[in-house]
Amino acid sequence: MAFFKKHPIIANLLYIVITGIIILWATMIWLGWWTGHGEYREVPDVKGLSYEQALDELAEADLLAVLSDSIFNNAAKPGIVMEQMPKSNSSVKPGRAVYLTINAYSQRIVTVPNLTDMSLRQAQSIIEGLGIKTIRVVEVPSEYKDLVLNVKYNGLPISGGTRIPVSAALTIEVGEGYSEADSINGDIDNQDIVITDIE
Repeated sequence: MAFFKKHPIIANLLYIVITGIIILWATMIWLGWWTGHGEYREVPDVKGLSYEQALDELAEADLLAVLSDSIFNNAAKPGIVMEQMPKSNSSVKPGRAVYLTINAYSQRIVTVPNLTDMSLRQAQSIIEGLGIKTIRVVEVPSEYKDLVLNVKYNGLPISGGTRIPVSAALTIEVGEGYSEADSINGDIDNQDIVITDIE
């Protein structure tokens, strides 16, 4: 004690260090309690369950269900869980979010913009961007090669703004293009040839 009275600065520094250690120790304990340090939950397998059943299963495991996406699959029952992340049997902290993808009750509908008078590559890029996977390209007589002349769904032409299911199959009619030789031959074929006798 006499030493600390003679050297108050050293005593204050020592008090500060001891206080800092105590605060750090208390903080570590609090963080361990707050984050559930050492506690883990096993993610249950909820694939194939209805969304409501998945909510109950995850709640029982002290986990949070989050609907992240939906897809449409004709072969699966509407409303069931198709994918989950993290996967089943993963070890996670309590309260962790489990992201679910469910099978939609109906197909997603998309709006097709006007695609005529643009290149085939542009049109295909736009259609694929909408999520439509089935595209058939048919060449039709035209001098403009690969220019989109028509877009058909179920055999009928569609215009810009038409709403169709994302699973639809579209047919794109594009110009096949005429070569210079075809153009010359066409001009010759269209001319009247008159043969006269020369004596």
